[in-house]
Amino acid sequence: MRRVKANFEATELHGVWQVVRCEELASQWRPDLRFMVQVANSVERERVVQFRAPGLEDVAWVESEDVMAGDVLVPERHLNRAAILHRPSDKHHGLQLTNRCNSYCMMCSQPPTPQNDDWMVREAVEVIRHMRQSPAVLGLSGGEPLLLGERLREVLDAVAIHHPDTQVEVLTNGRLLADSGLSQALLSDLTPSVTWLVPLYGHADFLHDFVVQAHGAYEQTIEGLLNLQAHSQPVQLRIVLIRPVLENLQELCVFIGRNLPFVREVALMACEPIGFALANREMCEVDLVDWHEILLRATRELRRHSVPFLFMNTPLCTLPRELYGYAHQSISDWKNVYSAECDECDVKPSCSGFFAWHERGWKPSKTINLLLENVE
Repeated sequence: MRRVKANFEATELHGVWQVVRCEELASQWRPDLRFMVQVANSVERERVVQFRAPGLEDVAWVESEDVMAGDVLVPERHLNRAAILHRPSDKHHGLQLTNRCNSYCMMCSQPPTPQNDDWMVREAVEVIRHMRQSPAVLGLSGGEPLLLGERLREVLDAVAIHHPDTQVEVLTNGRLLADSGLSQALLSDLTPSVTWLVPLYGHADFLHDFVVQAHGAYEQTIEGLLNLQAHSQPVQLRIVLIRPVLENLQELCVFIGRNLPFVREVALMACEPIGFALANREMCEVDLVDWHEILLRATRELRRHSVPFLFMNTPLCTLPRELYGYAHQSISDWKNVYSAECDECDVKPSCSGFFAWHERGWKPSKTINLLLENVE
């Protein structure tokens, strides 16, 4: 989510709105949606006010250089800004469904809060309804989305109704899927195509439970993965590369290959330097260049067991050369940056770059090595 400067008319504005250009309103208007018309001067503002005279109550105006037609936003009029919850031109699209979580991962980028936030589900459904274009992929995350119980199915069904061709990715720790009743309610007869993104941080309970700071999490996660398999659901395992995980990464990859061969792929991810990771810096800040041999051994195990894998959030210069082809540009547009040195690098267009907050945290490597030849 990004926040941008914006001015709105002096009236109470609640809920989710789709941004349109003035000339688009007639063709885009629907009685069940709210429309925020882009304006640039007093004449255009007055024209929008006149639109409401015949009874078009869910029409208002916004004035901002940072708002685009097709955006889905929530006005924050008292702060002269808008929260952009969806922008069609972005590469990555996601909705956060809750801030609550039943784990306390030592590198969590979004530390959980205990307050009831059921309003976030209602807001997510409204965003889905107000999306003008169907994204190819829509991520759903938290907190922990499974804490919503069967309300998560409400969001999945909304995607199926309004964007039937959209691929959904649910980021979850998978623990509550150990409950066969909840698994049945969420997974039976799912209409949208869903991939479940589930983290696993060790091949033994004490390793995984230590990283997620929750006793019994490992057993619940494994049982949840097996229930996903029982319902023929695609799974991407996620492994964040912090010190206690890297120290046992080869063994974890062997375990995955031998015991979880049904997973669609494994995502190996550099740590995001924010949130709990800053408080646990001694365990979360690693220079991936120092771990090249471990990365090579671990990925060889995955290949040996025919388990596909990829790297996320990892600039190419932090990886061994033979792993360049597995690195993806995975950092969301609004928090993706590059260092000044990257401008001289030939492979910048295909490199993930860094998180915007790396300067107050750290980069995946202390040094940036320019790559001055094409990398396939």
